[in-house]
Amino acid sequence: MKKIFMYLTFIVLLCSHDMYLKFDSYFLKPNTNVSVKLFNGTFDKSENVIDRDRMTDVSLVGNGVRSHVGEAQWREKDSVTILDFKTGESGTWLAGLSTAPRVIDMSAEDFNGYLEHDGVVDMLAWRHEHDSLGADASEKYSKYVKAIFQVGEEKSDDWNTVLGYPLEFIPLSNPYDLNTGDELQVKLLSKGQPLVNQLVYVNYAASKDGHSHDGSETHTHDQTNDSIDELAHSHAEGAEPHQHTSGDQLRTDKDGIITVTLAADGIWYLRTINLVHSQEPGLTHESNWSTLTFEVVHGHDGVEHAHLDHHEEGIPSYVFWIGSFVVLFGLFFYFNKKKN
Repeated sequence: MKKIFMYLTFIVLLCSHDMYLKFDSYFLKPNTNVSVKLFNGTFDKSENVIDRDRMTDVSLVGNGVRSHVGEAQWREKDSVTILDFKTGESGTWLAGLSTAPRVIDMSAEDFNGYLEHDGVVDMLAWRHEHDSLGADASEKYSKYVKAIFQVGEEKSDDWNTVLGYPLEFIPLSNPYDLNTGDELQVKLLSKGQPLVNQLVYVNYAASKDGHSHDGSETHTHDQTNDSIDELAHSHAEGAEPHQHTSGDQLRTDKDGIITVTLAADGIWYLRTINLVHSQEPGLTHESNWSTLTFEVVHGHDGVEHAHLDHHEEGIPSYVFWIGSFVVLFGLFFYFNKKKN
């Protein structure tokens, strides 16, 4: 019983690795106070907050300027860490965050379970092939997360800023120039160089009443490991499943690029774990984790909606009442004069 409890505790702690920067809507108004949430767990649920001393960089890039965020702008609510800031002028903005490395020691059984659960299939396959499934592990890991969001209507080039993180996604075109059904190419950089043959998971949270295109169901691509379908399951009977390996599974090509088909309206998220053997004393492995989020709409409805709301809020309601009164008075005066 004690062993089962310890195993379940390990699963809860270890399988809460993914980190995302999330907006409720990625279409924002210029010069407005907004919030972005930092989830540490899955895309749908944050398991715990992140201490400020773990954050080695927090950047907002917009209007050609990269600004670094201070600790005072963060707050916490339940298990979510929240950044409050004010948008600037119209443009396609970028938010980024990096964490300091941490080390975790794992038994062979726990390490194998983590590799399977989080979809790190290349290292799991290596351990199978080299008869190393019984080897314990000491892993150093860091996380690097980014979000691209649209402020107002005008586009800018801030979205493709390279933040210099050890692992980061760089789109090759502005996601907010695209519509549902289009394709987006994304390059994955490791220490500034294209990362080849790296497994990337791509998924989305569908918008309410959103649009999708024929054949848009998520599927497994032929270029991935055939055993990947077996990875999306819970480790414990009755435990709530974590969707770490759901969605499309792509591998970067010789230039470190994947092509994502934006098949439906919604918030799209990319995640990857680059886990390698370590030569550092006391360690067996080192991993870098990276995610990217952005929103896709059908025909830029989100941009038009934000623009419309912006202008509606900029015109006081009394102006419409006065205008209506003037029109009605003018019509009354006109018809009354014509009758006389």
